[in-house]
Amino acid sequence: MSDDFKKLIEKDRETRTKTMWKGTMLEYLELVRENPDLACLSHKKIYDMVIGAGIAEYDVEKNPKFKRLFKGEAPKEYKFFSDSFFGMEKTISQIVRYFHSASLKGEESRQVLFLVGPVGSGKTSLVERIKQGMEYLPPFYAIEDDPMFGEPLHLIPRHLRKEFSKMLGIQIEGEINPVVRHRLKEEFGGKWEDYPIRTYDFSIRARRGIGLVPPVDPNNQDTSVLIGSEDISKLDLYSEGDPRVLDLTGALNRGNRGLVEFIEIFKNETEYLHTIITATQEKSIPAPGRHGMIYVDTCIIAHSNESEWKRFRSDHTNEAILDRIVTIKVPYNLRLDEEVKIYKKIIRQSRFTADIAPHTIEVASMFAILSRLDPTAKCDLMTKLKLYNGEEVVEKGRTKRIDVSELKEEAKSEGMSGISTRFIMKALDNALSDNIEQNCIHPLSVREALVNMVKESDFPDDIRKRYLEFLQDTLHKEYLEILERDITKAFVYSYQEQAESLFQNYLDHAEAYVTKRKVKDRSTAEDLEPDEAFLRSIEEQIAIVGSACDGFRQEVIAYLWAMSRKNEKVTYESYEPLKEAIEKKLMASVREVSRIITKARTRDDEQQKKHDRMVEQMVMNGYPVSCIDTILKYAANNLWKD
Repeated sequence: MSDDFKKLIEKDRETRTKTMWKGTMLEYLELVRENPDLACLSHKKIYDMVIGAGIAEYDVEKNPKFKRLFKGEAPKEYKFFSDSFFGMEKTISQIVRYFHSASLKGEESRQVLFLVGPVGSGKTSLVERIKQGMEYLPPFYAIEDDPMFGEPLHLIPRHLRKEFSKMLGIQIEGEINPVVRHRLKEEFGGKWEDYPIRTYDFSIRARRGIGLVPPVDPNNQDTSVLIGSEDISKLDLYSEGDPRVLDLTGALNRGNRGLVEFIEIFKNETEYLHTIITATQEKSIPAPGRHGMIYVDTCIIAHSNESEWKRFRSDHTNEAILDRIVTIKVPYNLRLDEEVKIYKKIIRQSRFTADIAPHTIEVASMFAILSRLDPTAKCDLMTKLKLYNGEEVVEKGRTKRIDVSELKEEAKSEGMSGISTRFIMKALDNALSDNIEQNCIHPLSVREALVNMVKESDFPDDIRKRYLEFLQDTLHKEYLEILERDITKAFVYSYQEQAESLFQNYLDHAEAYVTKRKVKDRSTAEDLEPDEAFLRSIEEQIAIVGSACDGFRQEVIAYLWAMSRKNEKVTYESYEPLKEAIEKKLMASVREVSRIITKARTRDDEQQKKHDRMVEQMVMNGYPVSCIDTILKYAANNLWKD
């Protein structure tokens, strides 16, 4: 086994040795001539990194939800982010657009990328993903022992740059810093072509090409955090103005050639941020003491919450900084399927080993999204949630025709407030702590945990009341509908087959009714009149009665014919209103389920067998044995009451 470890270590060391390079400036020039991208600027490095991971497009035609959501204009999926971020297509596309423009040396290359959003929306995670990605980039070339990892081409004297630019096929901009300038003169006698060049890896921990600026104490906002300082211990050794006293270890110094992150940027005083203006617009920062200006090539990414952003933006004295900011909103996710993916990802990465009953994460996710939605006159919030998820919503036998884009247009700040991901994860943890013996969480335990947390949290009274209504009313009703379907499917033998059989029968009779033809019996081949009583027994499940029946049958047949022409598979789930009607028909036919879902004393042998078979089927469908009794008791108390 130790040999395996040794081989892995040796292979890694060999690989790293091959990727590292040392040479002279003259040798570096030859490398650049062969590959000009070696000398590209910071924004292009990051853009190439993101694009290099691959781009895919959502298959709108094959995914009905995407088709309804994006209407043929599906966003691109950037694989660099896709494994870690969900429901953030718009935000990510805006970030990529910023880097693309900046890589072309557009105006964005001289502006700060600012991410604004509520707590826990993913601002920090997005920046962290970029920083982590940079650590896996190929090593970059820099002047050896330069505290700012400067671009070697800056060694070329100004009067020669025009000719060298032609020879290399690139534009040379920027200057060496005072430390390198002094060393070039004193150690190399001005022979810049002999200056040593080497490669470095980007590193977060070593602060190579990646800088970080946390919020600074407002009473002591020392700019040395940004631009370094003069080493006091060396002032006795060297004269004033000697570059050897410089300690260029500020975030903008160390983040040269790469990225500098400003955390909660607007918690700092405005004066403290003035350095950003020159760093972005002029690509230079003041050197500590009397050493003039220093060139920097770095991408500045800042983030803050919305309240601080609004306060800063409202102060007209901040116009100079505001003019140099590209603002991108990072709202909470508003798509249910994507929210579920977020929690499942977090759970996979944790040591969470408890059993999770079906719909547990879904119910918690519903609450999170409901809290983030703005009310609308067009529909209730649960309907809005489903529409945002790309679902078809059926009401009185008709699919709701509500344009999702219109809903989003009237609620532009939607997703900038509400329940955070962290809040939901705490609720999952609390639910497990309260049910530690069974080592299982289910929708009921999580809902109870959320209720307790909302009651104990410091929310305004109106917000608390609203959240409790979601949990105790909206989600209570929604989960009962979900649970009813699950229990019915477990109770009804071959539920899928029965649903398909009902669907095919309905289709045969409805088509014959619409086309005024007879139905050929599948068993006897006998020609029969369309069974209107059977058709009505399905349609009345979704309140389609009287004259409305004719229109509904025509809609069903037209919709399914259109699917057939496109060679799409037609099942009972193809047309949402009919699917709902069939499921309700099946549910209505199994009222006996109310007598067997709990351990009743009056249950006979036959009922006991049905109960056991139902429980077995629910286990096969993903329900943990440890919490089935609790869920069935809840169902018995709330469903199929005579």
